[in-house]
Amino acid sequence: MNRSRLTWMAVALLGSLITAQLALAKTNLELIKPNPKHQDESRLVVKLVENLHYKHTELDDEFSNQILDKYLAVLDPNKMYFLGEDVVAFDRWRYTLDEGLRSGNLKPAYDIFNLFKKRVATQKAYALSVLASDLNFEAEEEYQWDREKAPYAIDQDELDELWRKKVKNDYLGLKLLKKEPEKIKETLAKRYNLMAKRVSDMKSDDVFQFFINSYLSLVEPHTGYMEPITSENFEINMKLSLEGIGAVLGNDGEYTSIQTIVKGGPADMEGTLKSGDKVLAVGQGSDGSFEDVVGWGIEDVVQLIRGEKGSTVRLRVIAEDDGPDTIPHTVRIVRDKVKLEQQAAQHQIYKVKDGKHERKIGVIDLPTFYLDFAAYQAGDNDYRSTTKDVKKILNKFEEEGVQGIIVDLRNNGGGSLHEAIQLTGLFIDKGPVVQTKFPKGKIDIKRDVNPTIAWEGPMVVMVNKLSASASEIFAAAMQDYGRALIVGNQTYGKGTVQNVMPLNEYINNSELELGQLKLTRGQFFRINGGSTQNRGVIPDITFPVSPGFEKYGESTYENALPWNSISSSNYTMFDDLSDEISELKQRHQARSEVNFEFDFLKKEIELYEQEKDDVTVSLSLAERQRKVEERKARKKARKAKRAELMAAIEPNPLLGEVTLLYDSGEELKSDDTLAAEQRAKEEAAADDEDIDDEEFVDYRLHETARILADFIDLKKERLIAKTDKNKRS
Repeated sequence: MNRSRLTWMAVALLGSLITAQLALAKTNLELIKPNPKHQDESRLVVKLVENLHYKHTELDDEFSNQILDKYLAVLDPNKMYFLGEDVVAFDRWRYTLDEGLRSGNLKPAYDIFNLFKKRVATQKAYALSVLASDLNFEAEEEYQWDREKAPYAIDQDELDELWRKKVKNDYLGLKLLKKEPEKIKETLAKRYNLMAKRVSDMKSDDVFQFFINSYLSLVEPHTGYMEPITSENFEINMKLSLEGIGAVLGNDGEYTSIQTIVKGGPADMEGTLKSGDKVLAVGQGSDGSFEDVVGWGIEDVVQLIRGEKGSTVRLRVIAEDDGPDTIPHTVRIVRDKVKLEQQAAQHQIYKVKDGKHERKIGVIDLPTFYLDFAAYQAGDNDYRSTTKDVKKILNKFEEEGVQGIIVDLRNNGGGSLHEAIQLTGLFIDKGPVVQTKFPKGKIDIKRDVNPTIAWEGPMVVMVNKLSASASEIFAAAMQDYGRALIVGNQTYGKGTVQNVMPLNEYINNSELELGQLKLTRGQFFRINGGSTQNRGVIPDITFPVSPGFEKYGESTYENALPWNSISSSNYTMFDDLSDEISELKQRHQARSEVNFEFDFLKKEIELYEQEKDDVTVSLSLAERQRKVEERKARKKARKAKRAELMAAIEPNPLLGEVTLLYDSGEELKSDDTLAAEQRAKEEAAADDEDIDDEEFVDYRLHETARILADFIDLKKERLIAKTDKNKRS
């Protein structure tokens, strides 16, 4: 293409952008401009990243190209607002955003956001007009609800057609919940208005955070910028003791979702709600009407979910990967305070009976690696910590005659590195626990220096895809020393070290209130030299992964630090478990063939694999109703089959019996909460809503207990054989 042709195209695209900006001004939407302090922050962030980040990254034209695509994806992830011509017009900045970040010229980012703001207002108005029209649900039409990989709409007509189908789909979803037509229109009108208002109300700080994090997230997944901590945010953080459900919420601009569930909190005790679940509506009490919360701000949703201790809140939720044709199920949770005691290590004792033997198994449920750092630093001997609490539990297990222990690290996202090292020390003689490598090649080895071992018996560590950071350090050390079997699923793979750096510390102007930069400064390595980064910890015995879990983990990020290795530390293995692992795998596999819970999981995985790539949904009422009934029938059949198998008088001899003897968590529930839970169950039984009331059975934990019981048997057999050999010699 010749130079004059390129020049003509550039002029035309610039004219298109100017026209769009003039149109924006006519809509009476306030244009957002960069705050002067953001220029300083932009320059400073780039300098700190290039000089101090563990991963060397050069901010150049190619990086600029990626930043533009990332920024557009942050603003419009489902490609429902920007037009193709908008994106072409943005190309004039595609290779200059890097220079703007270095110099503090943020105008392109704000121009893009202001056009986005205008597009949102336009599509809101169109959605309301469609809502006011007569909608036909007899036609065979399809709506593509996931447009992440789809192209942008070519023009306004194509975008409007996408929105016509979106409104029909939203309407149909509420119609299948048996809402009246006027109520549906009222609900959706409120939803669209709120979504547009959230964008319209955004300030300069919001835009800067979107843009700078588009750059930082491309450097490395755990690097990011946080706005200055205001007194209002501080006040919100201080209110964490308010009665609620014990869950951390997130928001993607449309849906509020469950990010994490606080261990020991009401949601965790109820057992149905899962990380990633999207909250569509919130109802108060046993029979209060549901309030649609799609499009709401997270603060408003939190206010609805919080309430008085002992009261019931009902959430209509769908799973993270559910499409719009999924009928939400209702979760009833009795509000309570999330106490410190409930977030600490808990324990259970199980009896495993396989016909020949009975084994007492102790389970230590560890939600996080916690430490009262202030008390520890002050020299207070009564400071609270993971290691101190676990040591007390181990003493109880000794008193109760427990023969083997399971340390359950599922969903444990990490916490105190100090505690991961100290906890490791309870199970090994002194030695190295983890190695940390820093940018200039320096390697720091953290060690357990206490030769005392609190538990020398058989041990299993349970992990899953959400076990991360400090959990991985502990599990890796147990595996490398041959101290414990690792059972479950491959862990998250976060093997990096972050520092939070207040930007005010790098400037001389005390009047400016800048944000904070979270920067990756190092990488963890196992004592065998391998890294937990990216690959995580691979269990010795692996369970099938729950559907959708392949989307979690460090390896899902294209720009994550790769796996790497350094020299091994000098350490002495506790034991070589390779022979036992081979035998235990065979026994586990034999049980899996007859364990109906694992069979159900395999069928769920097969169904998920068949449906996961289908991002379209029918807009025919008859077809959607057929799908709903099909899902209900499948769920009902699964529940009936499960009940039938559980009611079997003679369990399969391979599986044996796993019986809970004691659970410390039950003692933490208040009488008010227990009474309210009972009332909620009785009310749910008479309710015709789609309530997910299937009894929760932790079959993975049960199977892990069987594996540990086998491990105890093998240890005893090996000890007897060794004793006999010594006698003969």
